[in-house]
Amino acid sequence: QVQLVESGGGLVQPGGSLRLSCTSSTTIFSIYTMGWYRQAPGKQRELVAAITSVDSTVYADSVKGRFTVSRDNARNAVYLQMNSLKPEDTAVYYCKASSFTQNYWGRGTQVTVSS
Repeated sequence: QVQLVESGGGLVQPGGSLRLSCTSSTTIFSIYTMGWYRQAPGKQRELVAAITSVDSTVYADSVKGRFTVSRDNARNAVYLQMNSLKPEDTAVYYCKASSFTQNYWGRGTQVTVSS
């Protein structure tokens, strides 16, 4: 069982920045594709960004140019740098670890963008 713990959420003004972190308990972290998802009230959970084991990345159109996903395999961690935040970025952000056979989710961290 892989445990994922997100941190770094909070309240930020429009135009501000936050950096989310997700740390993993697994010792084979490097094999997983790591994803950041978000879910706003009344909406479905959606992919924000993901990074594979060979550092290929993918982003939702709504965050391209503003968010950056990265990973540090030595620290079993994945990060989401969020810049130029907008009110519509408000959501609970979840970390997900995926392999060919298994998926694991964290419990999420709240991000609120408001003046």
